[in-house]
Amino acid sequence: MLRWPKSGASLPDTSREEPGRRDDGASLNLVRRLARAISTVGKDAAEVRGALEDTQRVVQVQGQAMQALARQLHQIGQAQAAIANATAQSAAAVQRARGALGVVGSEVVGMAATLAQVSDAAAEITKISLQTRLVAFNAAVEAKHAGEAGRGFAVVAEAVKGLAGQVESSSKAIVGAIASLQERIDRFSAELTENAARPSQIHAAFHEVEQDVQRISASAADSGQQMNLLNERAQELEREVLEATQGLKVAFDGSDRFLRMSEELVEQIAESGVEVDDMPFIRAAQDAAAEIAALLEGALRDGQISTADLFDENYRPVDGTLPQQHTTRFCALTDRLFPTVQERALAFSDKVVFCIAADRNGYIATHNRKYCQPQRPGDTVWNTANSRYRRIFNDRTGLASARNARPFLLQTYRRDMGGGRFVVLKEATAPIHVGGRHWGGLRLAFNF
Repeated sequence: MLRWPKSGASLPDTSREEPGRRDDGASLNLVRRLARAISTVGKDAAEVRGALEDTQRVVQVQGQAMQALARQLHQIGQAQAAIANATAQSAAAVQRARGALGVVGSEVVGMAATLAQVSDAAAEITKISLQTRLVAFNAAVEAKHAGEAGRGFAVVAEAVKGLAGQVESSSKAIVGAIASLQERIDRFSAELTENAARPSQIHAAFHEVEQDVQRISASAADSGQQMNLLNERAQELEREVLEATQGLKVAFDGSDRFLRMSEELVEQIAESGVEVDDMPFIRAAQDAAAEIAALLEGALRDGQISTADLFDENYRPVDGTLPQQHTTRFCALTDRLFPTVQERALAFSDKVVFCIAADRNGYIATHNRKYCQPQRPGDTVWNTANSRYRRIFNDRTGLASARNARPFLLQTYRRDMGGGRFVVLKEATAPIHVGGRHWGGLRLAFNF
């Protein structure tokens, strides 16, 4: 069983100089101070990198918003074009209607003239019927004078007189009906005839429709111009966001290289044998990794799990979880074996934040108990901070730790605690090999 230093135990004082080795002692102290300074620079670089990540996220959101705005503006532009097209069609339809109205007006005028002719003919018939009645009356009188010889003629004369009366009555009725119809046609003709001095209701309505169509057309044209300006401005903003994204990527890559350089410098100093401040945590990570590897090899040897199940990478999503959780075929085994080692590592130093074993893809089947709380539905912030087990951490730090095959790896990064809270941590990582295969890495995170 590995022996762990007691919680809060002081680290060995390696700064004491042996007699005759003052120069070496001074050099060691200088290297240690340099390592501390580099570590501080690494912390600053991690914070800068984190700030750049935040800015990058904001810019990405802005870029997405600009793309959505551009799509909406395009749709609005299409709608404006459709309105302009419909307005032009409406104006043309109004003009055609006015033209048709003029044709109808001409037809009505022609109809009125025809009715006037009919009325004149009826009046003429009335005159003829009056004359016929007068002739028939005179004929009847003469027939009476003729006595018995004129009786037959008198009957004919009376019949002609009666027929003439009927004709007169009918012709007068026709004249009256035509006069009434003529009056109505005259009023209708007045409505159909355009008169600027005294417009009819029909022409007034047409005029109002034309004005409305013109206003719509003018508004559509103005809106179209505004849309063109908005499109131009949106394209400018999109270009600016793209330039900002590219600039941030350059800065992000630079900070990434700078951060990794500081980490590598500390690693090289530690590899040289100088007892830097991080060495106890590096050894603790290596010891924990060795113990985890021994437990997994024992489980394989005892038949507790098969090689295929231990190296299972078929991550099955857990429904209703946010952040997303997954399960694998080795979860039950790690829940049984890992806590003993991982929880003991938390007591190594009050600076230790967590100790976890991740597979090669950054999957954390079993976290420290305090971070293995069941998720609360709908509470993503709380879940992010407290339900960190059964999750895949495949970010820069997570994947580098999981796939590191060197004796150890040092990293500095910001840890997302949920709700916009972050802490800057250091992390010592050691690889976990099982049966000659790289299973993953032991991650020991600690505060500065």
